[in-house]
Amino acid sequence: MSLFRYASALALAATVASAQTPALKGVDLSDIDRKAAPCDNFFDYSNGAWRTANPIPASMDRWSRRWQAGEVNKDQLRIILDDISAKPAAPGTPAQLTGDFYAACTATKAIDAAGLTPLKPYLARIDAIHDSASLVQQLRELHSFSIMVPFTFSSAQDPHNPAMVIADVGAGGLGLPDRDYYLKTEKRFADARAGYLLHVAKIFTLAGEPAAQAAKDAQTVMNFETALAKVSLDNVTLRDPHATDHPSSFEDLQKMTPHFDWAAFYKSNNVAPGMLNIDQPAFLAEVDRQLASTSLADWKTYLRWQLLNNSADLLSQPFVDAHFDFYQRQLAGVSELKPRGTRCAENTDALLGEALGQEYVKRYFSPEAKKRAEVMVANILAGMHDSIADADWMTPETKKRAFEKLAAVKVKVGYPDKWRDYSAVKITRTSYLDDIFNATRFGVAFDHGQIGKPVDRSIWGMTPPTSNAYYNPLMNEIVFPAGILQPPAFSNTYSDAVNYGAIGVVIGHEISHGFDDQGAQFDATGKLENWWSPADLDNFHARTACVAHQFDGYTIDGPGDIHINGKLTLGESIGDLGGVNIAYRAFKKTAQGQSSEKIDGFTPDQQFFIAWGQFRGDEVRPETQRLAVQGDPHPLAKYRVIGPLSNFKPFAAAFSCKAGSTMVRPDADRCVVW
Repeated sequence: MSLFRYASALALAATVASAQTPALKGVDLSDIDRKAAPCDNFFDYSNGAWRTANPIPASMDRWSRRWQAGEVNKDQLRIILDDISAKPAAPGTPAQLTGDFYAACTATKAIDAAGLTPLKPYLARIDAIHDSASLVQQLRELHSFSIMVPFTFSSAQDPHNPAMVIADVGAGGLGLPDRDYYLKTEKRFADARAGYLLHVAKIFTLAGEPAAQAAKDAQTVMNFETALAKVSLDNVTLRDPHATDHPSSFEDLQKMTPHFDWAAFYKSNNVAPGMLNIDQPAFLAEVDRQLASTSLADWKTYLRWQLLNNSADLLSQPFVDAHFDFYQRQLAGVSELKPRGTRCAENTDALLGEALGQEYVKRYFSPEAKKRAEVMVANILAGMHDSIADADWMTPETKKRAFEKLAAVKVKVGYPDKWRDYSAVKITRTSYLDDIFNATRFGVAFDHGQIGKPVDRSIWGMTPPTSNAYYNPLMNEIVFPAGILQPPAFSNTYSDAVNYGAIGVVIGHEISHGFDDQGAQFDATGKLENWWSPADLDNFHARTACVAHQFDGYTIDGPGDIHINGKLTLGESIGDLGGVNIAYRAFKKTAQGQSSEKIDGFTPDQQFFIAWGQFRGDEVRPETQRLAVQGDPHPLAKYRVIGPLSNFKPFAAAFSCKAGSTMVRPDADRCVVW
């Protein structure tokens, strides 16, 4: 028996055993809208009653049981932080670092009394720029605490040698969400630009500028950022890994930007010159043009803005309110700030996540939960194996390469095997902004410290309390933090139908990313290399084009006719379509999946599909929909339910949906990838 089959057999045995445990919970009946017909609008049917009874909180841009669970995680972090911040702890320990960071963040009286004062030394350094050398020096300083303008500089796996880490230079420096907000003429973009100008001027005014000067400086910022936007790639193009694949030498980089001292930049970051990747050469050429031709006065205005904008929500309440009013109220439709404690818990997790995560997993993620989740992942990987085997449109040679890639997938569940050591970070209770900058400096230095070294596969890209998951094509790994392995996605008290229908589809989604329009371009080792035969690749592209076309037809809520961009959301849509299929395949091998016994009047198959509809049951603000449709590669939640299920014949069979029903796409239009 092969290792893959052996692991699958063990997983199946464990899952069958779990399905036989008595009194396991089915779907939430109170979520179901009985007035809706499952074959007409399964999104409303599966979760409409919950959304009606639970309107979006004023501090959120969307809401569902899934997003509620994410906020519960943060409440749990607050409990932890309230506990540990009230007790003395040894210097450099996780308790001291996270407790003091949280205490400094929640000390609102001290933060408000300080006003702009903590930022003044940094602003003074920008004001002191007097020549091109001091300008470049200040750019290096800003990068050191993660204000990476106007370009980004970070570590990245080499897509042509994924066992090694190289430097990566990317595009950055914009204050609006992406390039199209500066360039497109539609009303929503024009309104955002007008609001942005007012916002920039407001922040400059709070920082002490007269109103007239603030308005003038806001226009300077807009002009500078628009020049950068014009040479930035759009979001769809950025999804193509070849579009940002430009291997270069250090000498090439210096020749491309002769007005920037890269040797000094590398030295200040303790990085040895070597091979690197330049994401967007045209963007970097524009940066060099700006260094050569833009006045120092305009550069200083732009850098003051970037420093203020990146720090505003860390300062006194007027800055926090101004930042919120534009980025949350205007762009996303949110009307209230989250409670201070919640925001402080979020920031502690963001900057000291593996210090905080150690206590989180002790309290909220049991060894039994980790084991059951690992069993599910093994089963669903086996489901992907079956899906590839059944793909009659693939030749045996390409299937062999696909099986090799699948067998090489690394699985991470819950939390890292090796915790990150933050003991070198200086955290005190006296200055929240200093704590932020010290922690970000540590993070930047940690990232830059990977450059030129073999890949450390123990590093996680998310913290343990995060309610999310990811697939990394260069690592060929799927990662499920403890924070998403919580109700309503997953629980040891749930039946297999609910677990496989909720977290199971998420697991399948992440596995499918290895074979979506992006992931399929990377081989088993993470190398950016074609492993498809020409005919198989043509078939694959035809199938993915079907998915893009389907989602092009969906529109967001509200007035106007704003369509989802099927090419932008293609990877996530393929992930959902494949995720439903392979999670369902795995579920059908469990004892419950092979049974016809109903729970609360629903068959096991119906429970499986309702669980997915309830987990993905987001109500989303209209403003957030307009924001998301522009730059979010995920479709709106209702289409993540309707889209894949309308292609899936077992769904139609489970609810006896007839041909011609809204939830049944005609065979000629039905999309199948994995």
